Amino acid sequence: MELTGAVLATRGDDVVLEAYGGVADPTTGARCGPRSRFQIASLSKQFAAAAVLLLVEDGVLALTDRLSDRLTDCPVAWADITLHHLLTHTSGLPHWDGIPDFDFDTPPPLAETVARITRCTPLTEPGHRWHYSSVGYVLTALVVERASGSGYQDFLRERVIRPLGLVGTGVGAAPPADVARGRRAGQTYDFQDLTTMPGTGDVWSTARDLARWARALERGALLAPDSLRAMFTTHFRQHQQRPPLTVTGYGYGVFLGDLAGRPARFHDGHNIGYRSLLVRLPEQDASIVVLANDDDADPYASVPDVARALGLKP
Repeated sequence: MELTGAVLATRGDDVVLEAYGGVADPTTGARCGPRSRFQIASLSKQFAAAAVLLLVEDGVLALTDRLSDRLTDCPVAWADITLHHLLTHTSGLPHWDGIPDFDFDTPPPLAETVARITRCTPLTEPGHRWHYSSVGYVLTALVVERASGSGYQDFLRERVIRPLGLVGTGVGAAPPADVARGRRAGQTYDFQDLTTMPGTGDVWSTARDLARWARALERGALLAPDSLRAMFTTHFRQHQQRPPLTVTGYGYGVFLGDLAGRPARFHDGHNIGYRSLLVRLPEQDASIVVLANDDDADPYASVPDVARALGLKP
């Protein structure tokens, strides 16, 4: 398969397929490899959901907490939005294209981003409709900060990344080394300042770390059983085809559906210059990771070959 990035398939602790291709950094000529760190884009939302659930276990938050009780100066229209609504994309808040004067290519500082978010008009009442909203995950990250008393990035490092031994994973600013530089329209793209969009797409990681993350999370290495059930429960049903995957619902930071007739938990992501996909197959104890530092890549295109390597017939 042609590849600019990384493809990895694991079953249990064993690597079934691992492939890397393309240039990670044109300035040095470094090739993509196991140590290459990619922006994982919206896969980051799983980390934000886990952060909230950890604070629920701590007794600091409840999923029924209203946003207006956790953040000051919330608009009146947000009165009934809860953490559950934010995590499930049912808050009624829009995606980036619904924020006044917001340029995703060159996002403003976080305080200004939040100020613009507070001026947006909700699309529906909370809980009435599923509408993908990275905006809701920015607010989720702010709630984590206020409830924990530490910066969102610090919280992820101390409570999620280090305990799971994700040595190639970071959050916020670009890592100091082994960066896979994103490309758009054939040109290397300067990194976005992901500290301005916490909770939405601000995590950097490697293919191996993401496989470790998916398995450790599922096997209870981070969250208690009740939290895992909440994360992997279908809270809002929907039907989408993302061939070869089928979506049947959404949990907390994860799509639920199937691959080749087998239950699948997955999410994709797209930041400028990067594409990502993480699929977890619980019945097979298997993970599929696709990371690309090319805006034109289609991470789903690699899945059929990888699924066959795992003995599935998509």
